[in-house]
Amino acid sequence: MSPDVTAQVEYRIVRNGLVREVERGKVQKIDVCDAHPELLRAARNVGRPTKEVCPMCDDGRLVTVTFVFGAKLPPGGRCPGTVAELKALCRRPEPVVCYEVEVCPSCAWHHLMKKYPAGGGSGGRARRAQAASSTKQK
Repeated sequence: MSPDVTAQVEYRIVRNGLVREVERGKVQKIDVCDAHPELLRAARNVGRPTKEVCPMCDDGRLVTVTFVFGAKLPPGGRCPGTVAELKALCRRPEPVVCYEVEVCPSCAWHHLMKKYPAGGGSGGRARRAQAASSTKQK
C-alpha cells in the first residue's frame, strides 16, 4: 500500500529465505516469533489485515503495520491507523521514511517487508518557494 514513491526496498526475498531456514530446522521458530509487545499491540489495533496466512503458525492471518519516522515526528515515529493518515504523513513537506512490517498477532512472527522514503518532495519545496516569493512581493 505504499504511496507513489521514487525508491523502495523490498525484503520479500530475505523473508522467504528465513522461512526456508525455519522449515529446514536451521533456525528455531522461537527466534523468529518474537515480536515486541508494542508491535503486537499496533498489529491488533491499527494493523491492516492481509489475505496471507502466517508462514510460521499456518493459523493466523498476517497484518501490515507501517511506521513513519522523520523530522518533527515523535522519537518513536508514528504508526498511522488509517490509509488517509498514512497518505497525509507521506505528503509532509519534511522527508520521512516508512517501514512496512508484516505481523502475525497469533504467534508473534514479524518481518520487515518494505522501506521507502516519502514526503519532502518537489511539491513541498515548490509550495515553500511559492510562499517565500509571495511574501517577498508584499
